[in-house]
Amino acid sequence: MTNNDIFKKLRVALMLRDDQIVEILELVDFRISKSELGAFFRDEKHSNYVECGDQVLRNFLNGLVIHLRGTKENPKNPKDVLAKHKAEIPAKGKETPKTDAKATKTDFKKKPNFKKAAPKIQVVEKVKFNNGKNKKS
Repeated sequence: MTNNDIFKKLRVALMLRDDQIVEILELVDFRISKSELGAFFRDEKHSNYVECGDQVLRNFLNGLVIHLRGTKENPKNPKDVLAKHKAEIPAKGKETPKTDAKATKTDFKKKPNFKKAAPKIQVVEKVKFNNGKNKKS
């Protein structure tokens, strides 16, 4: 298992977004951009894939401890922090109220209401083709 796999699994398990991971790394004075971070989460076959080094993972784990537990002066309850992350994630299936006249992604997911169409009227008579073969009488 590579450092990238560990990093991906921690990200999913703790429901962390890229900006939250950047903030966690800044707790231990390790600065990284979102694009550099995104390169760690790519597929190994992707051209922009980057191996996650030991230093990055070590700093992330140290920052994660501070993020979840807090410091000696300001301790936190890890369950409260995780509950806060879970509350920030929008629930699936719930629609957000529309504020703009612009179309949103949920507008395209709705099924249109089609009325039953009138039966089709055939304009051309039904013709039987013999595929160029002559009829024998």
